[in-house]
Amino acid sequence: MSVLVTASIGAGIGVGVVILLAGVTDRALFEGSGLPRPASGNHTLVRAATAALAGIVVLAATRWFAAGLLVAAAVWAVPRLLGGRAARDAAIARTEAIAAWTEMVRDSIVAASGLEEAIAATGSVAPAAIAPEVRSLVRRLDHLSLPEALVAFGLEVRHPSADLVVASLVIAARMEASDLSSLLSRLADAIRDDARMRVRVEVGRTRVRTAAKVIVGVVAATVVLLAVTNRDYLTAYDEPFGQVVLAVAGGFFAVGGWLLDRMATVQLPERFNARTAAMTEATPW
Repeated sequence: MSVLVTASIGAGIGVGVVILLAGVTDRALFEGSGLPRPASGNHTLVRAATAALAGIVVLAATRWFAAGLLVAAAVWAVPRLLGGRAARDAAIARTEAIAAWTEMVRDSIVAASGLEEAIAATGSVAPAAIAPEVRSLVRRLDHLSLPEALVAFGLEVRHPSADLVVASLVIAARMEASDLSSLLSRLADAIRDDARMRVRVEVGRTRVRTAAKVIVGVVAATVVLLAVTNRDYLTAYDEPFGQVVLAVAGGFFAVGGWLLDRMATVQLPERFNARTAAMTEATPW
């Protein structure tokens, strides 16, 4: 194998490791360099390309087809299984922000002359996690009725707790609810309880994620060490039957990763809207 091929394989492995670590730790590769992070669609393409590159590099280095597939699948799945803390923290922050905004609307109703004015007053002080959606809601109030603007707000936030708040405000706007402040207080308390529940769940699952990271790291380090220092020990995998055994072992890891992902997923209640889904087809925003 020429020096150029060896250097290319080493560089590819290095780039793959860097990108994998960036995905696991949720850190930008070019943080502070002025380069924007890719959008969600582009991020998926980057993950797919990185996984394919890692699989090709491993296949070229080992000539094991099963190893190439397993490494490509690992590079694709490991950031989701062992990382994603930023996304989980963002979901909790969004839930807490909805509760805080609900309390803002409740408090503003006392000082404002109506519900629409109370909502407009929260546009400049809305929690950061939902501030863009609240500002859009305030802008829509200039050319839409309050119920229509609220429904559009709920569709934009896309959160079950926001749907409850939107439904309550729509009913209050149409039927002049007499005890709206008390209702909003109870909703805010319930939403905060949901956020606290999520925090407790995340704390309970931290030990499992840490153990999974240690297991994956030890296995990967052992395989790399054997491949570098004692390649003859792995010659059994050069045979077709060895490839089958390697694929079966990788399958056990895949099933374990799938179960870990299922355990880490918080099942949200089914969303509902105020029976105005047809409105989304006509709104220009």
